[in-house]
Amino acid sequence: MTELESVIRSPWTCLERRIALDGGAFVVRQDEVLDPSGAPRQYTFAQAKSDFTCVVPVDERGLTCLVRQWRYTWEASSWEVPAGTLEREEEPLTGAQRELLEEVGLRARQWSLLTVVRPSASIAVNGYVYLAQGLTEHAPDREASETDMVSRWLPLDDALEAASNGRIQHSVSIAALFLAARALRSRSR
Repeated sequence: MTELESVIRSPWTCLERRIALDGGAFVVRQDEVLDPSGAPRQYTFAQAKSDFTCVVPVDERGLTCLVRQWRYTWEASSWEVPAGTLEREEEPLTGAQRELLEEVGLRARQWSLLTVVRPSASIAVNGYVYLAQGLTEHAPDREASETDMVSRWLPLDDALEAASNGRIQHSVSIAALFLAARALRSRSR
């Protein structure tokens, strides 16, 4: 396999950090920086106040559970894997377990951290992607903003097809589904 090396030291120099707007879940930062060429400029980006977690639950039959909810920012409904922001000082696994129970009423005996994603170069946030197996059903306990949420069980392959053909557009859910499928395939070899 080809090695993809990382740069250890940032070629950017931050001269000053400033919060331009505090919007609740996000702040907008406007940093005064020197870019890699040494030129001064302003770098503006959103910084989430909390990381998030997402879960691909897969049962013994190879079914996964997706949720559909209205996404206000997109003015559209969206099929996604169960996910949510971490509470203050909450560990990612604990947040994943809480979100899975809240949104779809599932507990899992087996948890695998698949990766950490950063969904956009314009937003400073980490997303922890989990595969959950050994599922048992319980009653969901959705938040008030999730009262329109619908859950649906379907074969993982059908979810992958929906991610491939544009029916699922949520980028983190797409990545999570393919990572889960790859992890399951490598375990069954």
